[in-house]
Amino acid sequence: MPPAVATGLAIDAREVTKTFRSGWLRRRETAALRGVSLAVERGAIFGLLGPNGAGKTTLLSILATLLVPDGGVARVLGLDVARDANALRRRLNMASGRPSFLWSLRVDEIIAFYGRLYGLSGRRLRRRVDALIEQYELGSHRRAQYSELSTGLKQRVALAKALVNDPELLFLDEPTLGLDPDVSVRVRRHIADLRREQGMTIVLTTHYMREADELCDEIGFIKGGRILAHGTPDALKRQIGLGDVVALRLEPRPAWLGEMSGVLRCTEADGWIECTVDDAEKRVPELLRALLAEGVEIRNLQVREPELEEVFVELAR
Repeated sequence: MPPAVATGLAIDAREVTKTFRSGWLRRRETAALRGVSLAVERGAIFGLLGPNGAGKTTLLSILATLLVPDGGVARVLGLDVARDANALRRRLNMASGRPSFLWSLRVDEIIAFYGRLYGLSGRRLRRRVDALIEQYELGSHRRAQYSELSTGLKQRVALAKALVNDPELLFLDEPTLGLDPDVSVRVRRHIADLRREQGMTIVLTTHYMREADELCDEIGFIKGGRILAHGTPDALKRQIGLGDVVALRLEPRPAWLGEMSGVLRCTEADGWIECTVDDAEKRVPELLRALLAEGVEIRNLQVREPELEEVFVELAR
């Protein structure tokens, strides 16, 4: 049986702001966060989506006590991220999709080094290192130097390191960036297992809609340092018309496509009709049957996920 999940919030952030300042003669200010409020339940997987420069990594860094907010209040696991940073760090960990470790260290040395920072030593440390190396299929690279590893292997080392202290709250910054598709599937499965088997709270950033939809209980969209929308994946799909895009070339163009069940909206451009649907696997067969029944000629059909920019155009309206 998985462990019981504690009640209450793992993260309670209110009106958090952060501005970066640079330059000397000509001072420049960049507002990374502009009053972000966020609540994450204990034992949940929360996804933070947004384009580059939206504020995702800055927000994660504040919640992980790596940066101090300029304003607002952020409490993590019941502790203030600024006043209680030292006590909080023992209960957290973080992995970046762009990991960077000392180039000359070997894989087992990297994991062991971070284990010592969390107070592990001796036999207990060796067992933990061995378990993580096996879990992330790093056995054949155990003695390889970090500089010799591929991008995907470096990411797997970062994930292993992030679990060395068995954290209550895990921050994952683009956890499948640079990984082969089969490895990405295994990483996502392991993320889901961490929550299901250990009750771990996980906050992840990603550019991949499908990844967030598959893993996350709730999703927040951030852009320009502000959270524009948040909720469950299904609720957000209904709210902003987010779903798979079925693009069709038809002759003639039927007027009733937008009225079919599961079709959120339809647009037309350059001879293509683009129907945003809640579930392409379910709706494409229904669309095809209806079109064929009406004698509509289907000249071409494509299915794709919506681009993030398309989503944010909708949110900004």
